[in-house]
Amino acid sequence: MKHEITSAVFPMYYEGAETGMDLTLYFLDGVTDLPYIEANDFLMLISEMYDGVKFTISSEGPVVTINRTNDLYEQDIPLTFDFDNDTINFMDYNLFCMKATASTILDFTNLPGFNDAGEPSLLQKVDNGAYARFGDELQIPLADYDIELIQQDGLYLIPLQTISDFITAPAQMSGLYFNGKCVIISEDIRSCLDLYYDAPTGERSEALTKYGYNELCLMLDYLYGMKGSHDIESFDKLFHEVGFDALLKGSEVKQADGAIYRLITDYLDDNHSKWHAFSYLNGPIDYTATGLSRARMGNFRQRQLDARAEYYPDGVPGYEEIGNTAYITFDNFEISVENPDDYYAVEDPMDLPDDTIGLIMKAHAMITREDSPIENVVLDLSSNGGGVTDTAIITIAWFLGEASVGMKDTMTGAICSNTYRADINRDRVFDENDTISDKNLFCLTSSFSFSCANLVPCMFKESGVVTLLGRTSGGGTCTIQPVSSAWGTSFQISGNRRTSFMKNGSFYDIDRGADPDHVFTTLDQYYDRAALTDYINSLCWGGK
Repeated sequence: MKHEITSAVFPMYYEGAETGMDLTLYFLDGVTDLPYIEANDFLMLISEMYDGVKFTISSEGPVVTINRTNDLYEQDIPLTFDFDNDTINFMDYNLFCMKATASTILDFTNLPGFNDAGEPSLLQKVDNGAYARFGDELQIPLADYDIELIQQDGLYLIPLQTISDFITAPAQMSGLYFNGKCVIISEDIRSCLDLYYDAPTGERSEALTKYGYNELCLMLDYLYGMKGSHDIESFDKLFHEVGFDALLKGSEVKQADGAIYRLITDYLDDNHSKWHAFSYLNGPIDYTATGLSRARMGNFRQRQLDARAEYYPDGVPGYEEIGNTAYITFDNFEISVENPDDYYAVEDPMDLPDDTIGLIMKAHAMITREDSPIENVVLDLSSNGGGVTDTAIITIAWFLGEASVGMKDTMTGAICSNTYRADINRDRVFDENDTISDKNLFCLTSSFSFSCANLVPCMFKESGVVTLLGRTSGGGTCTIQPVSSAWGTSFQISGNRRTSFMKNGSFYDIDRGADPDHVFTTLDQYYDRAALTDYINSLCWGGK
């Protein structure tokens, strides 16, 4: 079929800030809300997003090949677009999409491990601690979802949303949003809603409606990491069974967005899947996504906070000593500095920021000080809902000396175990002085301990070194994946990378949580720390 092809140039923004770059987009047959990107412009885009990575392009008839040089594995990795058969083919998806700073195919940390001067910084990725099995070749069968690649007039046109769904969002955690006036690269469109909603509202074209439904099904079928656990054969079948297909295929954007909202809250209902924002075609609408799991977790957390306030009306301290026992408490895993070297810029550790890494460094200085009475160390994650994975890795390494975390890609079948050490005492040396593994170690968990606060106790449990107290942690095995619909709905899902622990050479995901070694029956047991200290000492060999 011969198309009428037009093009227009749009400014590009990154998280709402001007990039100084423009992107040429193409449109078919007078439809202006369904953009395509030309293969050479796609090459330019990913070359900018992968700073320092070499990409090249070649074409032969209906096949375009993008070649990525993977310096770490010393291989050239091809990605091919077959415009006759409407397929996207990855020889190795994980090798093609690796970040330049990654140490393995499934390294899920973001800290580079070195500063600009080449000095070690915060995390060391242990070379001999990685166990990797590469994934299968991956073919994205666009034709099976009635999605076309367009080869015409010397142009190779790919739907922009398809590039977002399978390249930029999974690999760089940044989706591509087109609102008719500009292209926004964003992890979470909520960071730049004024720019995003500065666009005309209205209904979707018939072409965007058809493509948008098919692309949504394709993206979820491949990227939703809990698909098997939720017994979802295909999302097209699910949408039909629950009556959402008519809403998603209709011209009214608010109804289509509402169906995605209901999908998240009613049918996915996992705490990593979350609503962000309505499409620009709707404009801003105030919605709060809840869902049964999120509501249950929120209700339990409120009970926890009320119980904690009875013992700590002025707020729980981040670090506290009661007799021979140190308590470290933080309610999310966070990094508050832009440059990791900021943690090295102050002499006194007590002047460090009050984020997770700063608190751990302060606690370490107190626990290891001369004449310290501390024999037991308790990490309280009972009210922690998760956060930045790098800080979870640092926490595990602080307790155990090394943090070994497994990862599986549910889309490709690749598996990898990565091992890290942390520089807790800020001497840029990774050694036994950066750990408290010689202490009696404990971790408090509850059903609210989710995501990173589930990962940490699961790794503690697998180590056999740390005693877990409380209730089974709240699960959350998949990494968060920001995604969007082709018409601009913004949300996140449990992605295709599942954190796991390795036992006897096998990988087990951690979604069921870590069971405590000793169960708490009341919330008071978490926060009456004088009584808890006595209880902990009774558990130690011979008491203290």
